[in-house]
Amino acid sequence: MNWTPSLSMAIPASLVSDTPHLREKTYKIGMIGRAAAIFRVEEIVIYPDQPEKNQRKDAKLIELILSYIETPQYLRKRMFKLRPELRYVGVLPPLRTPHHPTTSLSEELEIGEYREGIVISSTRKGSNVYIGVEKPAFIKGIKLPSGKRVTVKIEKLNRGIEAVLAQRDEIKDYWGYKVVVSERSLGGILKNWDLIVATSKYGIPFIRVKDELIQKWKKAKRRIVLFGSPSAGLYEILKLEGLNLDEIADFVVNTIPSQGVETVRTEEAVYASLAIFNLFLSSNNQV
Repeated sequence: MNWTPSLSMAIPASLVSDTPHLREKTYKIGMIGRAAAIFRVEEIVIYPDQPEKNQRKDAKLIELILSYIETPQYLRKRMFKLRPELRYVGVLPPLRTPHHPTTSLSEELEIGEYREGIVISSTRKGSNVYIGVEKPAFIKGIKLPSGKRVTVKIEKLNRGIEAVLAQRDEIKDYWGYKVVVSERSLGGILKNWDLIVATSKYGIPFIRVKDELIQKWKKAKRRIVLFGSPSAGLYEILKLEGLNLDEIADFVVNTIPSQGVETVRTEEAVYASLAIFNLFLSSNNQV
């Protein structure tokens, strides 16, 4: 079964365009990753929002740092080469999600436990996967490419560790997010979701649409929340495409009514909005 995210959010490629230093860029992107983890966002879509510019470099930086922080600590050195863009990853906050375990000894593993790992070798007999302990886990009968990141489930613990490949949709815990860099503009990607919620200071105050939004949120299988950029809101961004936000989004909501500042930064809007949605729209604390 193919796993599909139930909650996505879209952020602009210009997220850190107003931040000159890489250290501050890194920290700001890290706060977005932290917010996604707190509120169980399963997919972060980075969309180009300035058609007159080539934003690929900016988008790739956001993707790199978001992917780095989402990766369990024990896998980072194996999955990310030394590169200047990662110079300040020390300022990133830890996620401490279920897929970031702190155990580092095989004797602390439990049968039925899920772990993220990276394939370190393979033959026709199976594949050895590094899962953050002193022994590799062995997946019998499957030859996987070296360097591939996989999710495994511990099956047996004896002299070695035997595991099987796990599907994300079988894991009940929140298991991180994936990052997608879109080549298409915002208007071009909004066709794959059952419910589109846009955030804007020009939107309807959340409390006025709360009941209707709750009903549609519960029925939707795929939801996406849209955020604007540091320099332009969603109405302005879509106007550049000749589109009207009100015609594209199911709801345009203001989650910070009577704001006391002229503009709310994207990362501030992410925390404020996801916190509101989590409080009112979650069912049994699960999105």
